[in-house]
Amino acid sequence: MLGYATRRILQAIPTLLLIVAAAFFLMRAAPGGPFDDERALPPEIEANLQAAYGLDQPVTVQFARYLGGLVRGDLGPSFRMKDFTVAELIGQGLPVTLSIGAAALLLGIGLGVPLGLVAGLRQNGWADHAVMSVALVGIAVPNFVVAPVLALVFGLYLGWLPVAGWEPGSAKHLVLPVITLALPLVAYLARLTRGSLLEVLQAPFIRTARAKGLDPGVILRRHALKPTLLPVVSFLGPAAAALLTGSLVVEQVFGLPGVGRYFVQGAINRDYTLVMGMVVFYASLILLLNLAVDLVYGWLDPRIRHD
Repeated sequence: MLGYATRRILQAIPTLLLIVAAAFFLMRAAPGGPFDDERALPPEIEANLQAAYGLDQPVTVQFARYLGGLVRGDLGPSFRMKDFTVAELIGQGLPVTLSIGAAALLLGIGLGVPLGLVAGLRQNGWADHAVMSVALVGIAVPNFVVAPVLALVFGLYLGWLPVAGWEPGSAKHLVLPVITLALPLVAYLARLTRGSLLEVLQAPFIRTARAKGLDPGVILRRHALKPTLLPVVSFLGPAAAALLTGSLVVEQVFGLPGVGRYFVQGAINRDYTLVMGMVVFYASLILLLNLAVDLVYGWLDPRIRHD
């Protein structure tokens, strides 16, 4: 298992390098620059800024210098947020984003998988129709609609929860953002679990277990549950990365100081290093979570061996 994980990490390095290279050259190819404002800077000042950040060098030289810093763990300074490095900005927003993302992930799994199992076991019954109807709404209604509605109802009309801001250790500030992030995940997991369970229940080994007279609960726990969760685990890899790296809409609506806002702000401001830092962070997280998914596969399906 350790050898397999080591090989996968080594294989991920070229993939990460390609992602970094694509993001780097696309950012440089986009119109504008990090020091373009509504009011143009004097040419000598702009030239000094370009030289200070190494932007006067050929793009290949800039890329080589960036890779050298990346190897040392240096994501560079932010071009637009003075006196801050990219690592400091990510470090400031990461605890908030991780708290909300992890809570939404746990809530999504805790509700979505059981609801999907209930719907699959009660196929075409009222429970199945109810769960699938709610799941359809959860998928169809986007976050930028759900977030303001929740803030309006529970924050302004009822006054039960704060509508914006962040206080470390305050559970009340987590409720609305977590629910907003978790609702689509619950919907997707419920539909995915239901479809997977219906397929597994038609498998020959399940029919054999039924023919032997095993209790339906035993069949579900011992024989059907693990293969049912295989596609769910596959989906959770990128879904968890998306949740744990934050949602721009949710953070903007609820005024949260997370990392999600930095990506779009950096793109708008042409803050090259900030965008690159978010790309590296997001890509690394996806690669690690996909590795975790493959390792969990070996536990769910004994036929899969990681030697």
